[in-house]
Amino acid sequence: MDTLKAFAMGEANRGKELMVFDWDKAAKRIAEVHPVIASAGLKSDWEWTGGEIFRDGEPVMDEYTYLASTWATPELDMDGEVEPCYRMQSEVPEWSYDTKWPYSALKILAAENVQNE
Repeated sequence: MDTLKAFAMGEANRGKELMVFDWDKAAKRIAEVHPVIASAGLKSDWEWTGGEIFRDGEPVMDEYTYLASTWATPELDMDGEVEPCYRMQSEVPEWSYDTKWPYSALKILAAENVQNE
């Protein structure tokens, strides 16, 4: 999506609650599916917002992502299979566009790894 369109969408949705990427759901789905690579991004804007979040069995902490929007749905891509993956910010007020693997999600991954060994 070009910058002008993104700005217009942002203006049209000003004041609406943010959808933020659901790290806990992503951790659960990654533990279930066991993808080689998982990425996260905003629907229709992956080029500017998306990045790898899981690779070779480990969370990726240093890849850029921007994972909150009032209009673009945060998504999880596991080996090419994409699904919506978000919560409303009022449910997780400590999470925002720059949240990366909060403790609760890392705990889910760790618990699932122990169960699968």
